[in-house]
Order: sequence, then C-alpha cells, then structure tokens
Amino acid sequence: VISEEMKWQLKEQTGNENPDTIIACVGGGSNAAGAFYHYLENEAVKLVVVEASGLGNDTGHSAATNVLGSKGVLHGSRTLLMQTEDGQVIEPYSISAGLDYPGIGPMHAHLIRSGRAEVFDATDEEALYAARKLAMMEGIIPALESAHALAILEKMKFDSNEIVVLNLSGRGDKDLATYTKFFNL
Repeated sequence: VISEEMKWQLKEQTGNENPDTIIACVGGGSNAAGAFYHYLENEAVKLVVVEASGLGNDTGHSAATNVLGSKGVLHGSRTLLMQTEDGQVIEPYSISAGLDYPGIGPMHAHLIRSGRAEVFDATDEEALYAARKLAMMEGIIPALESAHALAILEKMKFDSNEIVVLNLSGRGDKDLATYTKFFNL
C-alpha cells in the first residue's frame, strides 16, 4: 500500500512518519485510497483530494463529482455521482482518462462530507500547466491524473517547515500526445 511506503520513507528522511498534508487526485479513488489508508485515523494529517473540473464546473464538461454530484448508487455502492434527477448517469468529462468518471469512491465521499478531507478541483488547463511546470523544474513528466493534484499547489498555502506529500500516481509518457498538442510542441 502506498501509504505504508510513505510512512517508512518519511521516517527515514525526516525522522517522522507523518506528513502534515497528503494530496492525491481522485476519480473513482484508488490512488487517493492507497495514499490515505494508513493516515485515515490520524487527524493531525490533512487529507486533500483533487477532482477534475474539465473545462469548468459550469460548462457541462466536468468530472467534479463533489461539486456536481448527488447521492446515489453506482456499481453497487452508495456514493456521490453525477446523475440526472431520475438517476441516470451523466457523462463526465476530463482531459485525463483516469479522472473521467461519473462517481467518487464511497470512502472519499465520506471523507469529504465528514470534513476529514478537503476537496479541490482543477481544470484541464490548470493541470496541463502544472504538469509543464513540474517537467521544467524537476524533469518529471506526470500523468495527467496527477497533474490535477499538482495544479492545486498554487491554490494552497504551506509553511516552509511543513511536510507535504503529493502522490504522483503515474507516468506521463502515455499522455505525451496530449501535452504536445496543447503546447504546440
């Protein structure tokens, strides 16, 4: 599990196994579930989920379930999902295939609604520019999914001594065509 590895790496590198904040992108939620698992009961660790708001939450082209969703049943689970008034699933949109999902995992919906996790959303454009910034600064090309989490770093404030873990959940080589097209490379 990702969070177990986080604990021992943080202990080794900082002397403390707990970060101040963990940030992860979320569509269905497997990435965030793995990142958060060993910290769920530790209220001192702030959990942050980032959804894909596509072209914007008011455009009809978004996958930000927390903003646009309502309680319902998807794949046998009661959770938040994007649906019509009569319960038909609404097609979500995100430039990222991994976040282009009409629901959110029940655990994440609970974490958000209970106040245990804070939720942000990032547009396609914000994610693309955040990915470019990471590539230019660190030489890492993130997956488009993780780029959404990177995008909210500009929206959050941290003290210089805070330990923040942002889970990069995939490689960006699968997304190179999208990056190339967007940036006219």
